[in-house]
Amino acid sequence: KKTDKVLSALTDFFPEYTIVHRISTPPARKGYAGTMMLYKNSLPEPRVTFPEIGAPEPMDFEGRVMTLEFPDFFVVNVYTPNSGRALDRLSARGKWDDAYRAYLKQLTETKPVFACGDFNVAHTEIDLKNPASNHHAAGFTDEERAKFDALLAAGFSDSFRHMHGDIEGAYTWFSQISKTSKLNNTGWRIDYWLVSQNAADKIRASEILDSGSRQDHVPILLEMEL
Repeated sequence: KKTDKVLSALTDFFPEYTIVHRISTPPARKGYAGTMMLYKNSLPEPRVTFPEIGAPEPMDFEGRVMTLEFPDFFVVNVYTPNSGRALDRLSARGKWDDAYRAYLKQLTETKPVFACGDFNVAHTEIDLKNPASNHHAAGFTDEERAKFDALLAAGFSDSFRHMHGDIEGAYTWFSQISKTSKLNNTGWRIDYWLVSQNAADKIRASEILDSGSRQDHVPILLEMEL
């Protein structure tokens, strides 16, 4: 299996880490989506859950949310559903956003939350290279941006903006369709580290990392002082 080969390679590359993952299962399309996290074996062993958040079917079976509960905080990894090229999934995506926001907000009632992943939305016009021509494209609709507004208003800080303000030209995703998208820095910032407001003052770094010429998503870094 392809998944087994990937897991084997990761184990070889990162022997000091434990790997946890979930892949979409029926009634969702098998192997369609998924999430994965690696955590250092030297850390306290977390409680790992794959929550179902009450999203429209079959999104709860697409392996989109993974939570690691450590003694003093939660780390949540998300792969937010794309609204589709024709926006055929926009309504369902909005209901997903509402369910995910409620889930994160519930977690913050007990301890700080660090939520990372592909949120599939560029929040403001400075979060993508060509906002005017993408106004009605998936990931930059008014509806999706309003849902991200609501998520931040629910008690979360966009760690990158917290550290860097309104800096422009910072993107985390470059289309593989265009061979020059990364060369020309024609990208979108759709990957985030969100931090619950009760821990925002602990952020020490939030950076977009260089991944060379490879397109698609790039790594992002969060450093906290806990």
